[in-house]
Amino acid sequence: MVLLLLVDLDPDLTALRPLGGFFVLRTDAVPRPAPPTLAEAYENRGPEVYGNSMTFRVQKVADALRASELRIAASVAQQGLAARLWSVSLGCAALHGRIPDLDPRLLRWDADGSAPDDLWLTELRPLPGDAANLAAAVLDGHLEPLAAALRDRYRVASGLLRGNAASALAGAARQLLGWAHANGRTDVAARARALTAELLAHPALAGTLDPATLRRRSCCLYYRVPGGGVCGDCCFTRPPRSSPRAASG
Repeated sequence: MVLLLLVDLDPDLTALRPLGGFFVLRTDAVPRPAPPTLAEAYENRGPEVYGNSMTFRVQKVADALRASELRIAASVAQQGLAARLWSVSLGCAALHGRIPDLDPRLLRWDADGSAPDDLWLTELRPLPGDAANLAAAVLDGHLEPLAAALRDRYRVASGLLRGNAASALAGAARQLLGWAHANGRTDVAARARALTAELLAHPALAGTLDPATLRRRSCCLYYRVPGGGVCGDCCFTRPPRSSPRAASG
């Protein structure tokens, strides 16, 4: 159980800005024409590349990485969005003890934007920032329907996507802890560390990372893009020569 000091959220979420680009959640006017909501992106699984925001994003990532397989781009796109959602929610919880309601119907997403993913929150509804609410907001509200869409369209392995979600959470925590230590915010660091531990014990994430090193037990396939190599928390120490399917489960 994490005890949090509840502080009202700034309507503009300005406290998140010093933490870095992955933590920023825009609350200003949505551009016109309005990008789709994430709810629409998760539900739209049609084959048309430019009429489907999720498919468009995956193709954009594939083109940028020169990825030979769309499932590689799907993995990278999913991890990038997971990192944004974890950063926003964990940052708010550690700083304020509250999180904004991240209902996918309230979040608009520019699938044609650059990394980190551009997100607009159209209505601020504060919620208690405990681990249960973070899990409901990010895992249940976003990463589960996103994973279903990517598995359906690109046959991306469930274990890979779970590993991506856990790796993205650990990365957000590292960034937040670095900021907290640099700014003497031991309170923020303690809350971030405790929340992260609770979330990594969630059934959807448990067992995805080595508990001592936080290294992954699956691979995101980034090593298969030209010049990609392995990530810092990869289960491999060097790019494997054998079939990547053994690493994606």
